[in-house]
Amino acid sequence: MKLLLLCLGLTLVYAHHEENHDVVTSNFDMSKLSGEWYTILLASDVKEKVEEQGSFRMFLESIQALDNSSLLLKYHKMINGECVELTFGCDETEEEGVCSASYDGYNEFHIVEADYNDYFILYYLNYHNEEIIQGIELHARNPDVSPQIKKRFEELCENHGIPKENVLDVTNADHCSQD
Repeated sequence: MKLLLLCLGLTLVYAHHEENHDVVTSNFDMSKLSGEWYTILLASDVKEKVEEQGSFRMFLESIQALDNSSLLLKYHKMINGECVELTFGCDETEEEGVCSASYDGYNEFHIVEADYNDYFILYYLNYHNEEIIQGIELHARNPDVSPQIKKRFEELCENHGIPKENVLDVTNADHCSQD
């Protein structure tokens, strides 16, 4: 009986370890981010930026890796009741896992972690009118993710000083093209 319990315990530990097997936190292969995505959670230290009508309340539709190591990001955003497509070129910087783009100022996008087949978490700094705003986005290949990934996202927000009340679950929001 003790042997059976030991085997069961080791199996559970191994299964838990395997759950995070594909999570990458450095040496990102940006080309593996190519494809379709859904926006799950948005957060910012300035909550108005991710609320309805906020400049960073956008929904990622797809990413395309370009030959020059840049990324082409296709978002949709509701503006005055209309769904508008926004496309950005995110240029690779010298820092690994970081790219930059112009939108509502200058932005640095940092890939925090990724499971290329499931989700990725993006941290950004927005520099606009001598103000620095930070935000975090969770995007997934499917319209929802596990509670563990959402909890990890909330922990990252807390670590960056973004309060829990500034985390918005947008899985049921109007995503324009992702209805």
